[in-house]
Amino acid sequence: MRAKIILLFILFFFSFNNTVFPQTIKNPPDIVGEAGILIEAKTGKILYEKNANIPLEPASTTKIMTAIIAIERGDLNDKVTTSERAFKSDGSRIYLEIGETLTLEQMLYGLMLSSANDAAVAIAEHISGSVEQFAELMNAKAKEIGAKNTNFVNPSGLPDKNHYTTAYDLALISRYALNNPTFCKIVKTKTFNIPWQGKEYDRTLINHNKLLWRYEGADGVKTGYTVSAGQTIVASATRNGMQLLAVVLKSQGKNIYTDAISLLDYGFNNFKREDLVKNGEEITYIDVKYGNPVALIAFQDFSFVSEKDNNLPITKKIDIPKTIKAPLAKGAVIGKIDFYQGENFIGSVNLISKDEVKRKIYTYFWFRALLFLLLLYIPFRIKVAIKRYKRYKKNKINVSYLK
Repeated sequence: MRAKIILLFILFFFSFNNTVFPQTIKNPPDIVGEAGILIEAKTGKILYEKNANIPLEPASTTKIMTAIIAIERGDLNDKVTTSERAFKSDGSRIYLEIGETLTLEQMLYGLMLSSANDAAVAIAEHISGSVEQFAELMNAKAKEIGAKNTNFVNPSGLPDKNHYTTAYDLALISRYALNNPTFCKIVKTKTFNIPWQGKEYDRTLINHNKLLWRYEGADGVKTGYTVSAGQTIVASATRNGMQLLAVVLKSQGKNIYTDAISLLDYGFNNFKREDLVKNGEEITYIDVKYGNPVALIAFQDFSFVSEKDNNLPITKKIDIPKTIKAPLAKGAVIGKIDFYQGENFIGSVNLISKDEVKRKIYTYFWFRALLFLLLLYIPFRIKVAIKRYKRYKKNKINVSYLK
């Protein structure tokens, strides 16, 4: 059995012919897939698109949404039991038996590496109780992310006329998922072993995403195929700190990899990202009336993607009032920092107070009034005390005289 697994791995590895790797691309690629998009993952900037808003079947790239919901709502150590419905799942499987129990983490590796439909159903039932209720979670999450032209009816991506998305929506969903470290760890894993109930050996899972072996910087995420959907892929790769995300829908055969690599090569060869400010970075200080000066920090990261041959300088303009009044809450929005490339505005980031600034007590009217009254009262009390002392002295002298 182990020999068969090794043989399958070798065939899988070498079936990816080197001829699918295009050379340097200077012009936007002409992909075979019916729809596609390329974005820079950190900023979300679109670098290429083709029919990006046309609804199409996603096939097993659906499992990106399944995985991120399970990660967010479940515990990786949860015990997930295989139901009869999961056992009877069509398509790619890891051959779970009825009643077989794996951890949620193991199920997720089966889901994302082997594209296991039985694991997809088991996960959905564990999280929501049923496939149908889980689909409702998927659609709610899609809306939350901003995927407006997406509707899911199952966690696996098996064909259904009401199960669809767009290249753009799938890019949004994938970009969201890639912000989760657990998700990232799973989708860039090449092989993984999980127990096989009743067997003397483990299941050896091999990631269906061949780019992980053959494309420099590849780090995810998912492939898919059905007859009606054709070949689909969401591919990510990172080079020099810039992560690109390519989505291709309804391609054919090995063209799915040619398409994905063409998009990624186009992005890496022609674009650059500059990180202009980081969340929490101190930008300037501002005077605070009735309080101490406070540092202003960037509310969020801000990066800018441009063509590599665009050498126009990037400048910044800080827009804040001359002074503000205390009290001031920590995190209060005080102003903004605007960024320009040449004369073109490219974005802005709010500037917020780094710390709370309390108003100095002596600046309050009531305190000043009290101090004023106190200053009046003290001389009065001194004057009264002097009079009493003089009266006392006089009375003491009179008593001595009478004696």
